[in-house]
Amino acid sequence: MSSTAQTRPPLPPFSRESAIQKVRLAEDGWNSRDAQKVSLAYTVDTRWRNRSEFVNNRDEAQAFLTRKWDKELDYRLIKELWAFTDNRIAVRYAYEWHDESGNWFRSYGNENWEFAEDGLMANRFACINDLPIKESERKFHWPQGRRPDDHPGLSELGL
Repeated sequence: MSSTAQTRPPLPPFSRESAIQKVRLAEDGWNSRDAQKVSLAYTVDTRWRNRSEFVNNRDEAQAFLTRKWDKELDYRLIKELWAFTDNRIAVRYAYEWHDESGNWFRSYGNENWEFAEDGLMANRFACINDLPIKESERKFHWPQGRRPDDHPGLSELGL
């Protein structure tokens, strides 16, 4: 559980609408690439598995995100609700990025999230695969930051 008095709506138990909202808020946060701000969406004792890396608290999450966005340049992410229950949400997502040599990738993944009563994420389990792509194969072309509301999601893009 979180040790903060603040809440992070929408709160569990989730409805379909509130789960979709929670997913979009997470997408928006990660697209900001502000590791300090994004880390505040997680409990102080959050636990993650991200590929083969394990994160055991909010400070480690912030450090992880800083390293991630230092490596994954021009990062653009789209998340989509897959399933939900009272305090859990499953998402699928794809993001595009390039390395310092200019090699482009589309990374596909699934995440399982578990939330504390205050709406902060307590557990995050991610599985991710990287697909090398040509720059001409990119599908995510909005300016850095929040995906525009009229930009297609994963299903609309056939991903």
